[in-house]
Amino acid sequence: MTAPEKPALDFDSLRPPSPFLTERHEAWRRQLRAFIQTEVAPNLDAWDAAATFPDEVYTKAAKAGVMGMGFSEELGGTGEDIDLYHRIIFAEEFFRMGSGVVFADLATHWIALPPVIAFGPPEMRETVARPVLAGEKKIAFAVTEPSGGSDVGAFQTTAEKRGDHYVVNGGKTLISGATRADFLLTAVRTGGPGVGGLSLLLIDAHSPGVSSKPVKGLSWYNGNNGSLTFDNVEVPVGNLIGIENRGFAGLANQFNIERFSGIAATLAMARTAIAEAIDWARQRHTFGQRLIDHQAMRHKIVEMIQRVNACYAYLDILVWRFGRGETPVADLAMMKIQATTTLEHCARESLQVLGGRAYTGDNRVERIYREARIFVIGGGSEEILRDLAGRQLGL
Repeated sequence: MTAPEKPALDFDSLRPPSPFLTERHEAWRRQLRAFIQTEVAPNLDAWDAAATFPDEVYTKAAKAGVMGMGFSEELGGTGEDIDLYHRIIFAEEFFRMGSGVVFADLATHWIALPPVIAFGPPEMRETVARPVLAGEKKIAFAVTEPSGGSDVGAFQTTAEKRGDHYVVNGGKTLISGATRADFLLTAVRTGGPGVGGLSLLLIDAHSPGVSSKPVKGLSWYNGNNGSLTFDNVEVPVGNLIGIENRGFAGLANQFNIERFSGIAATLAMARTAIAEAIDWARQRHTFGQRLIDHQAMRHKIVEMIQRVNACYAYLDILVWRFGRGETPVADLAMMKIQATTTLEHCARESLQVLGGRAYTGDNRVERIYREARIFVIGGGSEEILRDLAGRQLGL
């Protein structure tokens, strides 16, 4: 009797089955993978080394239907009939490569553009939304500040109304796509202290007084992540997005979307790291047997798979609840912590399985290990999210 073939335990099979994924979702996955395999994978090492990628990737992504997902066909999108799984799959497929050099810049318009379309002046649909969705212009979401990080109530970037203009002063940091953006959806203080004094302004990134520079520090693979400085920048009052001093509601909604993308990215990287570790452990021989045949190594791998599976079960329930119209902020905050700490664990343990090979530069685990920490900090640190969850739970 022939022994049953062992499962591949590759990136795809390490994602637990979900009752909520349909053929439409799988078609979207295939579309994304075809684009990534053709346009991203062959260039990824060079782009990682340069910490950037050519502008033509935006227009190619637009032509491939990648940029316009979730936006109306009238504006050049591919249709609004999507759900959260479309965003999740986008993050999974891009981070399957183990690098974020492309993802953040190609995805940031999903956070920055919807408020402009929904609450901005009608003409912005043509002057902003259409060229962004065509890949001809770029937009960034400028929220985080050097002084307060993700503490939106403490933001210090001000916008003082003077006649038919706001005059903006202050700064932002760790903004995805900051160094190459044409438009900046920016959180500014137009009123008193706290979240009640915040508004959203669309700022032309090429306006006098706007400057940007890359954020240096811990090595990351996206040099387009940068800091912004606003020095007496004049912004027409018509660029107010939504209602003055009511910008926090728009921020909170976009944070939820960002966290789902971040969660999906971290779990994809964890699966990639585990798959690399398994593949190596099945090839590498130590002390007369394969690495995978050592019980200690099998236990490491099983624990990693166990943690990832638990995260996907939690994620599926959260997507289902959001689809029902709920907004379980506490669970989303805890899910983000769960996913990012799982990634850190899997990155470390996979690196341990690979041993010296992790430092040869020909595997994705090294990239993942270096990128893991930014996900624990960005989009709300563990401490901020635990406190948020506690308040939401009434503790």
